[in-house]
Amino acid sequence: MASQIQVLGIDAGGTMTDTFFVDAEGNFVVGKAQSTPYDESVGLINSSTDALAQWNLTVEEVFPQLVTAVYSGTAMLNRIVQRKGLRVGLIVNRGMEDFHRMGRSIQSHLGYSYEDRLHLNTHRYDPPLVPRELTFGITERIDMFGNIVIPLRENEAYEAARKIVDLNVEGIVISFLHSYKNPVHERRVRDIVLEVVREAGKNIPVFASSDYYPVRKESHRTNTTILEAYAAEPSRKTLVRINERFKELGARFDLRVMASHGGTIGWKAKELARTVVSGPIGGVIGARSLGERLGYRNIAATDIGGTSFDMALIVQGQFTIQHDPDMARLVLSLPLVQMDSVGSGAGSYVRIDPYTHAIRIGPDSVGYRVGVCWPESGVETVTISDCHVVLGYINPDNFLGGQVKLDPERARKAIEEQVARPLGLTVEEAAAGVIELLDTRLRDHLRAMISGKGYHPSEFVCFSYGGAGPVHTYGYTEGLDFEDIIVPAWAAGFSAFGCAAAEFEYRYDKSLDINVAPDAGAAEKLEAVQVLQSAWSELAEKVIEEFRLNGYSPESVILFPGYRMMYRGQLNDLEINSPLNRVEKAGDWDQLTEAFEETYARVYAKAARSPELGFTITGAIMRGIVPSVKPRIPEEPLNGATPPKEALRGQRPFYFRGKWVNADIWDMDTLRAGNRIEGPAIIEAPATTLVVPPGWSTTLDAHRLFHLKHR
Repeated sequence: MASQIQVLGIDAGGTMTDTFFVDAEGNFVVGKAQSTPYDESVGLINSSTDALAQWNLTVEEVFPQLVTAVYSGTAMLNRIVQRKGLRVGLIVNRGMEDFHRMGRSIQSHLGYSYEDRLHLNTHRYDPPLVPRELTFGITERIDMFGNIVIPLRENEAYEAARKIVDLNVEGIVISFLHSYKNPVHERRVRDIVLEVVREAGKNIPVFASSDYYPVRKESHRTNTTILEAYAAEPSRKTLVRINERFKELGARFDLRVMASHGGTIGWKAKELARTVVSGPIGGVIGARSLGERLGYRNIAATDIGGTSFDMALIVQGQFTIQHDPDMARLVLSLPLVQMDSVGSGAGSYVRIDPYTHAIRIGPDSVGYRVGVCWPESGVETVTISDCHVVLGYINPDNFLGGQVKLDPERARKAIEEQVARPLGLTVEEAAAGVIELLDTRLRDHLRAMISGKGYHPSEFVCFSYGGAGPVHTYGYTEGLDFEDIIVPAWAAGFSAFGCAAAEFEYRYDKSLDINVAPDAGAAEKLEAVQVLQSAWSELAEKVIEEFRLNGYSPESVILFPGYRMMYRGQLNDLEINSPLNRVEKAGDWDQLTEAFEETYARVYAKAARSPELGFTITGAIMRGIVPSVKPRIPEEPLNGATPPKEALRGQRPFYFRGKWVNADIWDMDTLRAGNRIEGPAIIEAPATTLVVPPGWSTTLDAHRLFHLKHR
């Protein structure tokens, strides 16, 4: 029986919704249920019910005990990808009405292969988030130094505001050139638009870019501010619904959401677009948290769900933050944990190219409907899951703990008709070929990500998780020579675990241009730190205000200032956690540069340092954290290498490298710390399956982590 249950982590994916409950002693259970896109709270409660049943508890008993819950999901990103957001109006500089749909040109080939980027006829522009007829220009100009060059024409602002309001928009965005340097015009237009909205008796939210993302690069900044109106506001309604459902069950907290920079924020947060890719981020945070506790400094985090394969590197305990990433073929201004994704998961469709007769996997996915093998799915096209069932990897009677019954014969017929017969193969050969092709693709992407950053896999521990991760772990890690390969027993809910382990954190950024020559005197250094401190103070107010909205006093917030710095004349900067909480004197500048050079030597090389160029601070960062309850990892006594007899559930044949082999079937939850399993074996849990092929073995450690090895 669990003690008081305190933390709930949620990963609402496109296919499955995972929940992770933690009690006061660090014990946890993982639940899984099919996602319900029509109302995410339904799948969430189903998943919670599945988890708590392992403790013989109900959601009605547990939710009043909870201290906090953290949500991550893909709904906002899906809304952007499908271009199904709200009707938004845009106000920009006169003469700049087309820059949003031009997207710096790069948006015409984002996501393309190198070969396609070379050929202009392969490029295309997606429809802009705001169409041209809802975009209006106003005369004004502030230069790159923040000086007013052309005064604001307020009469034009009133005229544009009235036209937009009459066009029945659901949100209005204002974005002017260089407003991050001087926001006076942008904020005056914001006030004018709000005045016109009130006069019209309407309730339309207004978003000025300088209030949300005061950073350089107008296309990135404009796109990100538009997302607040276009996609974040509809997602806020989803979060409100989930929060209300929790309150109906007796919860006394407000829901938190995983943010793109790796912390969590409240659903009431002003900058909700920061949660656009909250789902995959949770797994990276979980990997870093687990690594910190167990002493793993270099980690390759790999996640396979129903839709995608997500990868991230943690080096020396830190992940990289991208400051202007691209997503859904849009350039953005968001601090984002750097990840690489491939549109291949357990739910990905499998097709034969009619011209080349090559097997095509994804990138589209069946979502929560599993595949042809689920008779109620309505799916006609073969998926990766159908191959799993036919090859014997997955028990068709124990999918999601038996909640969903699969039909291997349906999958077999579909594979024969759509894949095997066109290629002149047997059903087993075709299904195995699909799996090997998928594993090879994932292995190549993983190798390229690591080597592309100048490392070798032998320097890393590979964490494999996600509902489908343990099925493929051996395939995409084979031959990469990782230091260790680790599969958590709670792999299916690992991203939800990461959500529960994340800090309650808000972060704000601001672009700066502070240039200091190598021979600068005390006066120049003093001026530089004063500009930086002024920016920190401005951002700290925003951070504290966000926490105030969630009921926290300023005294409870711990502030962590940071900055982005580079050598003068370079193109790429580094994000640095400040060694000082405040900078007030000329000598503080030297401490800032020293911290930068230490990081620079670690990321590149000590010999590459170039202090003779001088230094540039390109941005100020302020993070605020309120301490919160976090899960502890299991700690069990070792029980020897021989598994208990009751853990063996019989045998099942599965197809591997051209032949059927008889695999021992083990119950994951019954195995004890220290147990060693020799392949061929399949280790089953209600939410995931770990495949141990011939020539492989795995050992379960005291923290319920499986260590997979190739003999």
